[in-house]
Order: sequence, then structure tokens, then C-alpha cells
Amino acid sequence: MPLPAILEGRLRLPVIAAPLFIISNPALVIAQCRAGVVGSFPALNARPAEQLDDWLHEIREALRAGEGERPPAPFAVNQIVHRSNERLERDLRVCVDHKVPVVITSLGAVEEVNQAVHAYGGIVLHDVINDRFAHKAVDKGADGLIAVAAGAGGHAGTLSPFALVSEIRRWFAGPLFLSGAIATGAGVLAAEAMGADGAYIGSAFIATEEARAEASYKQAVVEGHACDIVYTNLFTGVHGNYLRRSVEAAGLDPDALPQSDPSAMNFGAGAAKAWRDIWGSGQGIGAVDAVVPAAALVERLAGEYEAARRCLCRGHADSGLSLSAAEAMRAPFPAEPGGPL
Repeated sequence: MPLPAILEGRLRLPVIAAPLFIISNPALVIAQCRAGVVGSFPALNARPAEQLDDWLHEIREALRAGEGERPPAPFAVNQIVHRSNERLERDLRVCVDHKVPVVITSLGAVEEVNQAVHAYGGIVLHDVINDRFAHKAVDKGADGLIAVAAGAGGHAGTLSPFALVSEIRRWFAGPLFLSGAIATGAGVLAAEAMGADGAYIGSAFIATEEARAEASYKQAVVEGHACDIVYTNLFTGVHGNYLRRSVEAAGLDPDALPQSDPSAMNFGAGAAKAWRDIWGSGQGIGAVDAVVPAAALVERLAGEYEAARRCLCRGHADSGLSLSAAEAMRAPFPAEPGGPL
């Protein structure tokens, strides 16, 4: 199935920049959208709550003023729909007033949220860690899914991306983006080859100039590797991936962390503290070599994506297999990975 009209033909790369708790801000979202990928931020990043309206005004005006030969990509707002988020009703109302084009929902699927977004023509993408949650999200009206596989930054699942995407694609033909240790253009192409419509990239954007992260956090991402990631539910009650360096700085032993009670999950007023002191990050950071502008990161991804696509095409030619035959073998995947979305 084609992507929704909101996304169709608007992206330079089939990428959604994941909403980074505390870190994503208007400057980063604007830079991401101007570079040609979907920029996003968690509604909870706007503090106090009244700031959300200001942020949405700022983003809309900047993207409108920046329209030129290539229209900017749309932006998205992430809503935590867990019952502990006392701001959800208010924040959703602000998003509806601004007609936010894409809403990403996390930690629970709520039919009323989907209906509110659909009423003005927006779309809802829901992140899931397994096929059971994917069914629930679609049954409650989500337009698309974000498959959060092993290795993703922040809250993440444990399933292989091959297994997770394959299971979802057995029954769901709608928009599907893959999250989990993707930090290169080749990884974006691999996500498409598996059957996803694109990639969901977060950790690589931590090490960008526009990101609202302290310098030591950005440097830890630059210097880090997959082995520096710790998977635990201690800090929020939900399992997630974090930088070992920050866990050690908090005086904890990353190799002997206790388990948390999932009922302790709380995204209320005090939620920001854990994420400020304990740094979320995915396993793909080994591909990040420097702190750069967001536009430069997207440029790198685009170059790697095209190089990987050309390499695969040459491989098919060298094997004596025509490109059309190779494409037929991948059906029902998109026929031209490098074409417009």
C-alpha cells in the first residue's frame, strides 16, 4: 500500500527521526524536516505545559518560511498515552488545535486519541515491541506502526527486527517503520528490504548540534559502541537501553542492576529526572563519529543509502540476475527503493 498522503513524496529519505525525551526541541525538529526526514519531539519536552503551543507555532512558522524547491518533510509529536501522563488530554487538545500532521503514540493504544487526530486529517503511528501489541494498536485505529526491535534506544523490545517485521507484515500492509540500532543509510535500505517502509532513527541525532543534550552526553554517544549499552527496567519500570557511562556515573553497577516493579512506571511531573541523569541510547552508536549539524547527518545517511542501493544493483547484475527479477523476488516490497516515497 502507498504511504499516507501526508508522507507521500515529501521525504528525501524514508526516515522518521525518533522523538528523544528531553533532547528533541524545535531547533532539532526544524533542521530534520528541512533536511528531508520527519522531525519529531515528545509533547512532554515542552515544559511547562503551556510551552507546547509556542513550540508548535515556532515549528510551523519556520517550516512555512523555509519552503522552496523541496518542501520540508512533515513533523510529528509523540504522545505518551500511559495513564500516569496527566498532561495527555491537554497536550492532545493543543495538537488538535495545530492540526499536527503526524502523532506518534507510545505505551498504550487509546482509541479516543486516534479519533481526535483523524478528525482533522492527521495520522497516528503507534510504536510496538511485538506482534500482539501491533494487533491491538491497529484494532484501536492506528494508521501505522513503528516496530521497536532489539537494540533501539530508550524503551525497547528484545525481538530481532527480522522476526518482528516479518510477523507484522503477514497481516498488516499499512505504514510500517523499523526502529533498532539503525544509524547508517545502509541500515535504512535494509529496513526496506525486510518489508518496512522506512527507518526510525533516534540515537544518532543525539550527537547533533541542535539536540538539547549536554556536551558530555553527545560525546559519550560519539565514543560509544554497542557493548556500552545496558538494558534494564530499573529507571522507569519499562525495559530500555541506556549508556553504561551514565549508569556508572550515578554510582550503580551496570552489571548488577536490580529489577523494577513495572507498576512503578510514572510519566508525571518527575519523569524527566531519570532521563536527565541516565542517558538513553541505542546499540547503533558505533556508526556515530562526531557531533555534526542535523542536516549533515541526514546528508551522510542519504549518501550511504544511495551507495548501498547501487552496490546491491551491481551485485544483481554481476550474478546474472536482472534487477526486475530481483525485485520480483522481493514482492510485495517497493519496486524501486531509491524512488520517491
